Amino acid sequence: MLRRWEDLPDFMRTPEVRPYWEILNKRRGQMITKRVFDLVVSILLLIILLIPMAIIAVWIKLDSRGPVLYRQERITTYGKHFRIHKFRTMVSNADKIGTAVTVGNDSRITRIGAKLRHLRLDELPQVFDVINGDMSFVGTRPEAVKYVERYKPEYTATLLMPAGITSEASIRYKDEDKLLNRADDVDEVYVSQVLPEKMKWNLESIRRFRFLREILTMFRTVAAVLGKDYN
Repeated sequence: MLRRWEDLPDFMRTPEVRPYWEILNKRRGQMITKRVFDLVVSILLLIILLIPMAIIAVWIKLDSRGPVLYRQERITTYGKHFRIHKFRTMVSNADKIGTAVTVGNDSRITRIGAKLRHLRLDELPQVFDVINGDMSFVGTRPEAVKYVERYKPEYTATLLMPAGITSEASIRYKDEDKLLNRADDVDEVYVSQVLPEKMKWNLESIRRFRFLREILTMFRTVAAVLGKDYN
């Protein structure tokens, strides 16, 4: 739940974050509804998806060496560090031989991984993170630590709420790997060009936060995965 202003971490108690906190403070009831929805639906999904996830796990093991899950450290509410659950779609130790973001022709992506990424099935294990409270179905995608360390003060307002599996920014930038495909310095281009554009959508989502709007975002995500272009 939303903390009191005086209980926020020092790095978040800034003039840039205050307006966003005040918006959410007036909508605490909807934030409670959001958490109840996340918890109930994620438990139901876990039960429904248990067998399909087991099948995907077998495919991953047969396709390439390495663990089934990818557990990279990410940042969520109030700057908390957690290890995200995702199906591994790259070769083992991919984060040690490349950037934290991927490009369209990334050689680290496995054959099965490419299919999982296309349908966003690699994110199914994140239901565990939703149950734990580290993530929500809708919210700012959790960034790697090195990118959060370069946040502008206003960007930290996105840490007032749990990181999300999907968001309006995710829908608009579902093909960001293609945008980064020609970059000489992928990390720098991501931080200086892609991240600021995504943050415009993330911050606007906080300003316009409503539980029913988040349900709409979930439906729009499904449509985007099926091929609808929202740009």
